[in-house]
Amino acid sequence: MPTNTPRKIEAVHKTCRIIDILQRRGEAGITDISEEMDFSKSAVHGHLATLEDEGLVVKEGHSYYLSLQFVDIAESVKDRIAKREIVREQVRTLAEETGEVVHFGAEENGRVVYLAKSKGASAVETASKIGKQMPMHSTSLGKAILAELPRDDAERIIEQHELTARTEHTLTDSSALLTELSDTHERGYSIDDEENIPGVRCIGMAVSDPEAGVFGALSISGPSQRMTEDRIENELSEEIAQAANVIEVNSMYS
Repeated sequence: MPTNTPRKIEAVHKTCRIIDILQRRGEAGITDISEEMDFSKSAVHGHLATLEDEGLVVKEGHSYYLSLQFVDIAESVKDRIAKREIVREQVRTLAEETGEVVHFGAEENGRVVYLAKSKGASAVETASKIGKQMPMHSTSLGKAILAELPRDDAERIIEQHELTARTEHTLTDSSALLTELSDTHERGYSIDDEENIPGVRCIGMAVSDPEAGVFGALSISGPSQRMTEDRIENELSEEIAQAANVIEVNSMYS
């Protein structure tokens, strides 16, 4: 019986695995990659030679690493979500004003991806980095986006991804999460109450376009003792709303 499932190209899968290994390791030789993939050295060498010919990897001695061409690729992808200079400026300004860590992220394949980050003077160190993917249900970025998506889309994402407990405070029940998303929509901002990182509390707010809908979110993260309910409600919610508005207005006229 004919199906609509497209044929997958195994060689492309292997190339993508090699790129992933180089990203994780920073650099690697043919033997290292061959052992990790359980793939012949000659085949690995062929993939690497092709990537090198396309300018996607660089060879130094016996080691290979990803080329700076990925920087250009990443910037063009980020521009598809929002004008990167406006986002960077607002993330940086918000971090300076609050003294905390500020992120901008977008949803892709049911996960939130960090696209911009800035640290204020009092910011705590976090493991987040540009390009890192995180669960939506445990992050203020993810919950802010889910709360503004059409209900069917939000439920589909929740059903497709396991609600893993990142901390003892993470919501792992879909009904409880949907209730919180309703509260988030009504309130206008999301809260990550030590649900992703112990001791860290965050506020998030979706960033939308009248035609495209939600295309990302901003978040402010800090130690729980500083991120009090009073500060979130009376200070941070206003500051994050101003930054979100600037990004939204600029996205409409860019």
